Amino acid sequence: MEMNRKNKEEGKENIMSVTDETIARINELYRKSKNEGLTNEEAMEQAQLRKEYVQAMHNNLRGILDNVQVQNPDGSIEKLKSKKKKQKNKKIKRWKIENGKK
Repeated sequence: MEMNRKNKEEGKENIMSVTDETIARINELYRKSKNEGLTNEEAMEQAQLRKEYVQAMHNNLRGILDNVQVQNPDGSIEKLKSKKKKQKNKKIKRWKIENGKK
């Protein structure tokens, strides 16, 4: 299972990936923590690996959702809109109505 997402960070491309080896190491550290406990270094490694895994999953899901399209009853197709953008637009419209602006 390989997940990649390219992020532009200060003009540089950063590739986050989670490989089968990474997942195996996360599972190995989990089993060890249940059986005999982890050293401080292993606990830090486990936390870092889990953080990377969650971030990769989040980026993967975001990439999928960014490419979702919805077909309207009239047959037109449009991209799925972010709920945050809709909420922001509603707040702006409400503010304009409350303040008598168009």
